[in-house]
Amino acid sequence: MKSAARLQAIRDEWDLRQGELDGALTHNRKLWTVLLTAVTSDDNPLPAPIRQNVANLGIFIMNHTIGVMTAPAPEKLNVLVTINRELAAGLRASAAR
Repeated sequence: MKSAARLQAIRDEWDLRQGELDGALTHNRKLWTVLLTAVTSDDNPLPAPIRQNVANLGIFIMNHTIGVMTAPAPEKLNVLVTINRELAAGLRASAAR
């Protein structure tokens, strides 16, 4: 959620906060690197289809991040914010069970 909030703040105040973009994208990339490492670990207890879906999302995030870094635009942050929030909500729901 923290990464999503940071990216949304930059998107919402693009003219004032565009200089923060590289740091926010680096933070998000590190977060997804941790998730990808965990989900592709042989000892991960999640079912294979879920692991594959999260891995596919991670690959998409990495590729999209490169696109944002290459040609920055505030609307390109929408998908990163949405995916991060949806994944966080899913993790919270799983933890509550």
